[in-house]
Amino acid sequence: MRIVPGGPVLVEGPVEVVMEDGRTAVSDRFLVALCACRRSRSYPFCDTSHRRRVRPDAPGRRDRDDDSPGPKTGTDARDS
Repeated sequence: MRIVPGGPVLVEGPVEVVMEDGRTAVSDRFLVALCACRRSRSYPFCDTSHRRRVRPDAPGRRDRDDDSPGPKTGTDARDS
């Protein structure tokens, strides 16, 4: 099993996931991405919905409005 920061939990398959309501979700793939953000339309499997929107409480994430370095543009790019 491997946890992808800000993304899914990768599990070597095949897998059976028992849901809260008792239903079982089955995948016979050799590597299965399980959703960790609960935004997936194919939950419990990841559909990459986590890429479309960042959770505000996600650890290690920073907004681009802060003073983190970004791509150089305009005169900054020419000064380098």
